Amino acid sequence: MLPIDAQAKRFDVADITHGGNVHNARFIVKSKRTVQPCILHMMEHDDRPDSAKRLEKARISRGFTSAADAARYFGWSYDTYIQHENGTRGIVRAAQRYAKAFRVTPGWLLTGEGAGPGELPVNGVTSARMVRVKGFVQAGHWAETWEWPDDDQYTVPVPFDEGLSPFSLYGAETRGPSMDKRYPQGTVLIFTDAIETHEDVEIGARYIVERERPDGMREATVKTLWRDDAGEMWLLPESNDPRFQEPIPVNGDDDDTIRIVGRVRYAVSRE
Repeated sequence: MLPIDAQAKRFDVADITHGGNVHNARFIVKSKRTVQPCILHMMEHDDRPDSAKRLEKARISRGFTSAADAARYFGWSYDTYIQHENGTRGIVRAAQRYAKAFRVTPGWLLTGEGAGPGELPVNGVTSARMVRVKGFVQAGHWAETWEWPDDDQYTVPVPFDEGLSPFSLYGAETRGPSMDKRYPQGTVLIFTDAIETHEDVEIGARYIVERERPDGMREATVKTLWRDDAGEMWLLPESNDPRFQEPIPVNGDDDDTIRIVGRVRYAVSRE
């Protein structure tokens, strides 16, 4: 993933907090845990992933009244296509193919950003950026590295964003339930490097976080940055699993070391 040891720059807490605001997004602190209750939310009737809903919308806008008609016309396997449209399989690997057929951009299918039905430029040029997914994030999984072998890595398309064009983008796949309220297992998180962007951290944003124990073993996960009523900042899980409902304090005194690696920019579902 990122060369953490080579890039990580250490800051004292006094150097990164100014008037309650945290600066220099990648920083190292100590952690401790307190209990955070879980609040369950009601699901809407159509609980398919948004990408599946957009796929259906693109198909209908293209003039195909049924999924079978579209699959027959383009020569696709109906069983595979209908799983993509009903949301039982993600569409990341097929996004380019469906986007071309339904005349939308891959980014719109995956995240809702980019040209949707009837909005594709006349010249047919799609605006997408390919990002390599090099590893995974999983709370509670401790290892020497969270990067996969080269053969297991893959690329995904994301919408082109002019504001992010100067920066590198990185991908990591979620595992486990520690953020399952927001990111189901298998979601691909696209993030920027905190040192490269030089931006202040933002309360309510989600960050890729690495924890390191004194023995050198590491855990990589994704958390939401949160501030309590007393002004203390925490890294907050969003999980239905009671094992992963305790926020991690930004200021603590335990032995674990915390590094904020980068900010999440996109979340897409892997097939």
